[in-house]
Amino acid sequence: MKPTMIASLILGSLMAMSAAATKLITPTNYLWQSLPALELAQIIPSQFGEWTEEKNLSSAVINPQTEASLQKIYTQTLSRTYVNQAGERIMLSIAYGKDQSDAVQVHYPEVCYPAQGFQVTSNRLGVLATASGSIPVKRLETNLSNQRYEPVTYWTTVGDAVITDKTSKKIAEMRYGMKGLIPDGLLFRVSSIDTDSTHAFKTQESFVSMLSTALASDSKHRIMGLAQ
Repeated sequence: MKPTMIASLILGSLMAMSAAATKLITPTNYLWQSLPALELAQIIPSQFGEWTEEKNLSSAVINPQTEASLQKIYTQTLSRTYVNQAGERIMLSIAYGKDQSDAVQVHYPEVCYPAQGFQVTSNRLGVLATASGSIPVKRLETNLSNQRYEPVTYWTTVGDAVITDKTSKKIAEMRYGMKGLIPDGLLFRVSSIDTDSTHAFKTQESFVSMLSTALASDSKHRIMGLAQ
């Protein structure tokens, strides 16, 4: 047999083996199928701590994408405005997707806000403290034409892991992939209209902390990544 033919046969065998191995390690099962249904409207209370949903202002929540694109990416979305006795308002937005593979992912506020004409003047990592533990978050300072100032606190999850960058996202995906699972995930965002970002972030932290206390243990784990 000619050397070139032998080389071709070896190369062909290696390619076939590689394709078979890729098929074997490619996740095919969805994590959400083994978990209780996540019904955001039922899980997130309309009243907790000092906060009460203000239903007639739900339209004030910024939707960084059109309804059509939201339906393609997310399985569920929840948008609410809450108010406390001091008249402070927090806009809450949660977007949940059953598939957090590379093809279908949450879309981040630092991308979506500029698409609506906002400027992002600050983007930094932070830690949000709750009675059940700390949540790694991102905090953005945004404004629309220097008129609407909207500080934003958000985090995303892949499965039960809170992530803040592409590296941690890939690690979480690999962890599930080794189990043959495609993880679900969500984006949790709170924002408020406030020219004082320090005050806004403090109020947002208090809001999330009170919400964490009101959530059931399993819901807190899935939505906030906090220990059960």
